[in-house]
Amino acid sequence: MFRLEKVFQNDDYLFINFFIFIKSFVLFLAIYIFSILELNSIHDLSDFTIYENSKFYKFSIFLTLFYFVISFFFIHKKRYVPNFLTFLFQDIAPLFLSILVTFSLFFYLNNNFKINISFIFLLLFIILNLFILKKIMNYLYNFLIDRNIIQRNIMIVGSPKSIRKIVKENIDKINVYKCCLILENDEELINNFRQEIKIPTFYKLDDIRSILEYHSLGQIWILDDGEESIDSYLDMILKFSVDLLVVNIKEKPILGTENIINNRYQFINYEISRFYGYRLFTKILFDKILSLIFIIILFPIFIIALLLVYIEDGFPLFFTQDRTGWDGRRFKIFKIRSLKKDKFDTKVQVSNNDKRLLKIGKLIRRLSIDELPQFYNVLIGDMSIVGPRPHMVEHDIYYSDLFGSFLKRHKANPGLTGWAQVSGYRGHTPQNDLMRIRMEHDLWYLKNWSIWLDFYIILKTFYIIFKKPG
Repeated sequence: MFRLEKVFQNDDYLFINFFIFIKSFVLFLAIYIFSILELNSIHDLSDFTIYENSKFYKFSIFLTLFYFVISFFFIHKKRYVPNFLTFLFQDIAPLFLSILVTFSLFFYLNNNFKINISFIFLLLFIILNLFILKKIMNYLYNFLIDRNIIQRNIMIVGSPKSIRKIVKENIDKINVYKCCLILENDEELINNFRQEIKIPTFYKLDDIRSILEYHSLGQIWILDDGEESIDSYLDMILKFSVDLLVVNIKEKPILGTENIINNRYQFINYEISRFYGYRLFTKILFDKILSLIFIIILFPIFIIALLLVYIEDGFPLFFTQDRTGWDGRRFKIFKIRSLKKDKFDTKVQVSNNDKRLLKIGKLIRRLSIDELPQFYNVLIGDMSIVGPRPHMVEHDIYYSDLFGSFLKRHKANPGLTGWAQVSGYRGHTPQNDLMRIRMEHDLWYLKNWSIWLDFYIILKTFYIIFKKPG
């Protein structure tokens, strides 16, 4: 429903920032509890005045603030690492640094804060709480991995030798090798390799688009072993929508880099979607909230439209069809039926004066009322409010043969409305040039996406529906 696997596709910043917020709160809570229990009983924990009058009051406020700032802005990693060494460097080291900064500030302000045995006990109590919290977050992180929420579904592309090396050395649970692609024509070699590697193996003559869809792939890794050029791999893969990484397995990684696979191989993001991390999470929340609001506000119009369709042409009231979504995965799109049921050809685009249209169908299409059920698609995670409009699977296959970059439109969730639609390119596309222009607008949106651009497109969509319907 929330497509969180896409949020964590390229980094763990959302999880790490959540952890920073929680551990800062735990730090404050630990000082609060200690300041009360030092001279009082557990029954006094709700008495905030005791905390305000304690010697740790100002100390807790400044320490928590500095700890949050140092953790958030200065100690940042792309991936969450659940080991003890990371706990020391990313949890305990910022604590002592924050204490040092707090004491420096107290010295500057002539604050009479004394270090005594009570402070030592408080420090131990804080460390204990942070350690327990780290264990809890480790469990949560592993739980999200086991539930396939934090994961990467990967196709490996390379020579049999390179693929064999990567698969056997896999030590990161978030990397799920769903299949591999080798540039070999020897059928016997391919069959032997399949039996050895025990993951689905394909070669260059197979239908890669169908492979990506079937295996729900999110990333393709091209293994660069230095023995042959990777250009032939790139020519084959670049036209598809999934994220593309080039993994250098011939050289040792640069010291300090975070782009590491299996703790041994450095990679570069050759081509990745902008839709991941906390920005994508913001878009997802934005989609869910707005969808619920629109469903509630537009529900009377929705019911009236269904009633008018029923009066004119009976059941069914809805129309469903397979469309292509993120990374080429199929989903069922929902619409209010606008065509006569006895002249219902799902593969032919509907034109403005189409004879198949119901009388009420012309009106609901003109005002885009037939699209209202797609707010349900947004709620279940198949679509977004703003994004490239989804096409029929047959049309995707047809136009991908005409335009090399057409499938790159699937680097995000398809939308109810999009940049192409508010730019004047909505409705049927009787000429291929119209589809090419629409594709170019969709690709521009994917390269320049921001939450503010989504807001602008939504506002302009309302303007077009009411001022320039059609």
